[in-house]
Amino acid sequence: MRTIQLSIKGMTCTNCEEHVRHTLQKSGAENIQVDYQKGKAEFQLPEGIKEGTIRESLQQTPYQPGEMIHITTADKNELSDTDYDYDFLIIGSGGAAFSAAIQASDNGLRVAMVEKGEVGGTCVNIGCVPSKTLLRAGQIQFQSEHQPFEGLSTSVKKPNMENLQKQKEKLVQHLRKEKYEDLINEYGFDFIKGEAHFVDSNTVSVKGKNLSASSFLIATGASPYVPDIPGLKDVSYLTSTSALELKEVPKHLVVIGSGYIALELGQMYRHLGAEVTLMQRSSRLLKQYEPEISETVEKFLKEEGITLMKDVHYQRIEEKNGQTFVHVKVEGNEKIIEGDQLLVAAGRKPNTDKLQARNIGIKLGDYGEVLINDYLETNHPHIYAAGDVTLSPQFVYVAAHQGGIVGHNVSNQTNKTQNLEHIPAVTFTTPSIASVGWTESQAHQAGYDVKTSVLPLDSVPRALVNHQTQGVFKLIMDAETNQIIGAHVVGENAGDVIYAATLAVKFKLTAEDLQETMAPYLTMAEGLKLASLTFDKDVSKLSCCAG
Repeated sequence: MRTIQLSIKGMTCTNCEEHVRHTLQKSGAENIQVDYQKGKAEFQLPEGIKEGTIRESLQQTPYQPGEMIHITTADKNELSDTDYDYDFLIIGSGGAAFSAAIQASDNGLRVAMVEKGEVGGTCVNIGCVPSKTLLRAGQIQFQSEHQPFEGLSTSVKKPNMENLQKQKEKLVQHLRKEKYEDLINEYGFDFIKGEAHFVDSNTVSVKGKNLSASSFLIATGASPYVPDIPGLKDVSYLTSTSALELKEVPKHLVVIGSGYIALELGQMYRHLGAEVTLMQRSSRLLKQYEPEISETVEKFLKEEGITLMKDVHYQRIEEKNGQTFVHVKVEGNEKIIEGDQLLVAAGRKPNTDKLQARNIGIKLGDYGEVLINDYLETNHPHIYAAGDVTLSPQFVYVAAHQGGIVGHNVSNQTNKTQNLEHIPAVTFTTPSIASVGWTESQAHQAGYDVKTSVLPLDSVPRALVNHQTQGVFKLIMDAETNQIIGAHVVGENAGDVIYAATLAVKFKLTAEDLQETMAPYLTMAEGLKLASLTFDKDVSKLSCCAG
C-alpha cells in the first residue's frame, strides 16, 4: 500500500473536497483525506492501481492534479510537524474522547485534547457514576424499610444526604483521577483547558489561541433538554445534573418525563423518602419497549407509591413561596400538581452550539447533532464525531466503541466501521430493565415470522428464594431458524443477565443452544434458559434444574 500526497488545483469549498474524494475512491484510492484550503489530498493506493489512473480520473473533473509525492512514515511525521500543531485534536474528554486518544497515541500520533469543564465528561462526573452510587443508597434505604423476610426486623433512620453527597463526590474524584486524569500522562497526549470552536476546517481557537491539526474528533457530549413549556424557564427546576447534588430529600418531587433518567432519579428519591409524581405526554410508559415490560415497570412503580400520570398536556408552570405548580390537562380535565422540587428529565440535546460547526460547513441534524457515516466521519472526512453529540444510543460504552474506531481510523490503518446492531440497554431501576435486539413489533416490521416466550419472574427460582418476584423475561425467536433475535428482562441484575443474551443475539444462537447449555442454578441468568424452554414447555411443570 503506497501513501501519496497530491496537490490539486481548483478546490474552493467542502463540496469540492467531497467531489475529489469521491473521484479518488472510484479510482481505487483508500484512506482518503482532502483539504481544499491547502489544495492537497492524501490517500493510499493498493498494489495494482496505477498512479496515472488517478491523474486521468481527476483530469475529467474541474480539479486538476499537480505534484504527486510518495510519503514514507518518516516523511509523514516530518510533514505533520511542518503543517500542523497536532496530528489529531479531540474536543471533549469523555468516554469517546479518551478511547480515541489512547488508540491514536498508541499508534504514534501527536494528540491533543481540549476540555472546557471537568476532565472525564458526563459519565464519571455527572452521569453514570454519581447516579448509580446514589441509586444503590436509595435501594438499600428502601429495602431496609420494606424487606420481605418474616423473621427479620429492620429499621432505618432518615437519610443524611450531606454525608451521601460527600461519599459520592469522593468516589467521583477517585475514578476521575484514576480512569482519566492519570491516563493523560500515561499516554503522553496534551490536555488543553478551554472551550474550542472551529476557525477553519483544520484549525480551532481555544482562549484566543489557534491550534491546527490534520484530523479532529468532536466528542462534546450532550446536555439536558429543556422543553418549551410556558413559565418553565422562569421557575427553579432541577436537571439530571443538579438532581444528584441535593443536600435534602424533597418532600414532593415532580418529574417532567418518564424516560430512563426520570425513572432512575424518580425512584431513587422515592426510595429515599420523597413523594414522587412522574408525568409523561405518551399514553404508555416506555412505549419503545415490549408491552409486557411496560406493564411490569408501571406495576412496581405504583406499588412503591409513585404516581404516574400519562397523556399529560402541559399548560403552564409557576412558582410561589418556594413551591412549584405545574398546570396540566389530563383526559380533558385540568389539574395542578404541586411540589417543592421540579425535575426536568425530557431528554438530552447535543452540545454543538459553541463549536461554530456550521461556519465550516459541518452538517448538523434537526436536533443539532453532528451527522456521521459508518466510519464516524462528518461531511469533512478528516473531522470525526462520536458519542452523545451524534445522538447515537446514549451509553458510555457506545461512545467508547465509537471513539476507539476513530482512533484506529485516524492512525491510517485499515478503515473500520461502527457496529451498533447489538447494543444492550439497561435502566437501573429496582428491579432493573434490560433489552437487546428486536422487539416483537420491530421484528414483524422487519419481515420476520416470530415466536415469543414470556416467563414471569415467579417461575425463576432465584426470584422465589429472594421473595422478589416482580419482573418478566421475554424472548423473540425467528420462527424459521429458531435463532434468538431479541431479549427483554425486568428483574434483579437484569443488566448482568442481558450480556449473555447479547452474545446469544450477536452470535445467532438458537433456542435449542440455550436449552442445551447448563445454567447455574439459583442465578437470575437461569431465567434465560427457562425462557428458552418456555417456547415449547410449561416450565412450572419441570423439577428444579430440569431442562
